[in-house]
Amino acid sequence: MKDPIVIVGIGEMAGVFSRGFLKLGHPVFPITRGMDMEKLAKAIYEPALVLVTVGESDLHPTLEKIPAAWRGRLGLLQNELLPRDWQRHDIVNPTVVAVWFEKKKGQDYKVLIPSPVHGPAAPLIEQALETLGIPVWELKNNDQLTFELVRKNIYILTTNIAGLELPVGTDVDTMWHRHQALVRQIADEVMTIQFKLIGTELDREQLIAGLVEGIDGDLQHKCMGRSAPGRLARALQHADQFSLAVATLQSIVAKHLTK
Repeated sequence: MKDPIVIVGIGEMAGVFSRGFLKLGHPVFPITRGMDMEKLAKAIYEPALVLVTVGESDLHPTLEKIPAAWRGRLGLLQNELLPRDWQRHDIVNPTVVAVWFEKKKGQDYKVLIPSPVHGPAAPLIEQALETLGIPVWELKNNDQLTFELVRKNIYILTTNIAGLELPVGTDVDTMWHRHQALVRQIADEVMTIQFKLIGTELDREQLIAGLVEGIDGDLQHKCMGRSAPGRLARALQHADQFSLAVATLQSIVAKHLTK
């Protein structure tokens, strides 16, 4: 029997990854909210991977509870993820995947573009997702990982925040080709925030090109998901933390999220 996989959280993404691992022959052990991870770690003490698939708001409380035996075997895939998120928990060298496919309840997964992955278990994740026909590519170093995480964050934050300003139901094709000035203003402010969070500047035009690649991957993708207000609120909290001028984001809040 191959080494087991532990998956923390049992949402839509967990289901996709579980299918891939099972097809490779790995037993999968799901962990739900309220289960005792310390007790489980004594029974499953050498998993091939402990994949954390909880939502953004549950990430830090979950990482605080990860048993010591599992800390060197972690995999992370949350949206709005950056190196500082695992570093604050003294987690070193996790396996991280920037997921560029979506999975909604009652529907199969839909790929936008290939998903980059980096870390010790990157080959395992690549093999698992490829059994499902989901393209993955392995990154060479941490700098590439940081860039790819920022690129995914810019896509998520820019499309969601723009969706608050645009008519309900607007897709990313319309957003980019008819409202590009607005999109660039939002993306520019999001990049400024992201650069402060990672402690360095990246190539803005290269990130815009990455945003456009994501847009082209699914032109009918809707801009605004249910998480959009929360994403905007978090962005403004970060901007306030660093005393950044983000006039476009503040304008959108004033028009759509305040009474």
